[in-house]
Amino acid sequence: MNRLDENEQPLSHCLNMEHVMTAKRIKMLGITLLAVLLVVAAIAYLGRDKPVKVIVKPVEYGKVQDTVANTRAGTIKACRRAGLSPSIGGQIAHLPVKEGDHVKPGDVLMELWNADRLAQVTLAEREARAAKARSRQSCVVARVAEREAQRLRQLRKKGLASEESIDRADGEARAKEAACKAAQATAEVSLARLDVARAALDRTRLTAPFSGIVAEINGEVGEYVTPSPVGVATRPAVDLVDITCLYVSAPIDEVDAPQIRLGMQANISLDAFANRIFSGRVSRVAPYVLDIERQARTVDVEVRFLQPDDTRNMLPGYSADIEIILAERQKALRIPTEAIMEGNKVLVFTDENLLEERQIETGLSNWAFTEVLGGVKAGERVVVSVEREGVKAGARGEIENTLPAND
Repeated sequence: MNRLDENEQPLSHCLNMEHVMTAKRIKMLGITLLAVLLVVAAIAYLGRDKPVKVIVKPVEYGKVQDTVANTRAGTIKACRRAGLSPSIGGQIAHLPVKEGDHVKPGDVLMELWNADRLAQVTLAEREARAAKARSRQSCVVARVAEREAQRLRQLRKKGLASEESIDRADGEARAKEAACKAAQATAEVSLARLDVARAALDRTRLTAPFSGIVAEINGEVGEYVTPSPVGVATRPAVDLVDITCLYVSAPIDEVDAPQIRLGMQANISLDAFANRIFSGRVSRVAPYVLDIERQARTVDVEVRFLQPDDTRNMLPGYSADIEIILAERQKALRIPTEAIMEGNKVLVFTDENLLEERQIETGLSNWAFTEVLGGVKAGERVVVSVEREGVKAGARGEIENTLPAND
């Protein structure tokens, strides 16, 4: 009996060990399976598509304009600007103004050496005075001779003077009258010579033809200036600009030019005045096409500022752009033009944070806003950052910031 029990104990012990090993294997298998599932879940989580950051703007009602704009930068120009130079050559003797000075019509801007012409004017003035004095003298003598002839006629009626003396007195009076008229004519000739001398003197003085600002002076006292030869452009001695009246001249593509009419309203923008739009009106459309660049033929269009005060701090030469308004709607459903993709499609940011592609129908349009006639509704948000990588239909999005649509 004891021998049998001794044989059964080793068998029982082996069975227990086998059960323990089986349990350990099952536990290890479970741990391994759990680890595999965790790895798969981590890979799936890390490998999922990340949301792309986008910038959106709301679809809303506002003003939309149909416009045409210049193809190259326009220029601020002065209504009156003159490059002035003396009509004769000479040495600069006097510069009474400097660059930046305000001048009035008739103010002397530059004077050449003119002592000889001043002397000629003085000589002509004195000759004119002498001729005038001789004229007065001759006319006094003529009047005396006429009175003498009248006295002899009275004496002849009384028989106290001869016919011969009367004839002689009448002839002398007529001669003196002719001498008076000749002296008067000589005095007039002297005055004309004085005008010629003064005109010659004026040619040595450069004067302002209108009120303005001296923009540039090319010359110094003591230097010699010469007038421009015929057909050869040289720098002006004085550049005079009237900055109280400014306008914009800009090239418009020949394709857009036929739509432009005098009096159309326009928007003016300048790099020097960022974030400001000035109101203007078309004042001139050139009656010819410029073909300086044969691949980009243009028509010059001029636009005047509606508010003269807007040009107070502007200078001729500033670059400027114009947008001529062809049509306008004040309360149109609009979206930013930058949100429109090829084929008149947009991406709408949905409530599920997905980018949904929509086909839209458009109306008036310019670089800022486009009128929407169908495809989106007011309040929806369209993506304007369409050029970013990963921005496409069906992608999950994350709003970077929402920008309001500006007027």
